[in-house]
Amino acid sequence: MFLKDKIAIITYFRSMLTATGIYKRYDHLTVLKGVDINIGKGEIVSIVGSSGAGKSTLLHILGTLDKADEGRINLNGQQVEQLSGRKLAAFRNKHIGFVFQFHHLLPEFSALENVCIPGWIAGQKKKEVVTKATELLKTLGLADRLENKPQQLSGGEQQRVAVARALINSPDIVMADEPTGNLDSANARELHQLFIDLRNTFNQTFLIVTHNEELAKMSDRILMMKDGLMSK
Repeated sequence: MFLKDKIAIITYFRSMLTATGIYKRYDHLTVLKGVDINIGKGEIVSIVGSSGAGKSTLLHILGTLDKADEGRINLNGQQVEQLSGRKLAAFRNKHIGFVFQFHHLLPEFSALENVCIPGWIAGQKKKEVVTKATELLKTLGLADRLENKPQQLSGGEQQRVAVARALINSPDIVMADEPTGNLDSANARELHQLFIDLRNTFNQTFLIVTHNEELAKMSDRILMMKDGLMSK
């Protein structure tokens, strides 16, 4: 048996996200053309490819922010396409964390409050959420920024707050869409290392869409998308 076949089998048995036959169409344009993807627990996987290849569309579908026209998605034993409405929203909030290029922090709330919000939405006890959010922000080097509002933070600090927010509900997977796209090179490198540290410390799984070659090379696997399909 070839080494790559052994790796595939190992990945299969520890798989926590599997999607098969994902299609997405907008009017007469087919953006995704039957994509299959398999992510193992604790992996950092980057999806790369040219603009328009379908990377972000795929990420949004896997993250349940959008729906596929065809295909199946299984996240940690749950067939995601069977969920809708409030059940889907609750599942997303509990099991998936998101980091976006432009942070999407709420400007009227402090860093601590921004991190707490998903936990409060999930119905967790307020004090317990505050304690966990404080510890996350301290772990990410923001102990002295808890009460600062987003406009009082640097770009790198805002992105770290966004990462803490993504982790507050201990999600199965964090999905990041161009997380370093709005950062300078120094902050981008720090965020790259942060993902590695979080995986090594907490066995956190990451699926990242990126144009940043340095970030992609630090991943466990790189998946190339072209014309709506994973390249072989």
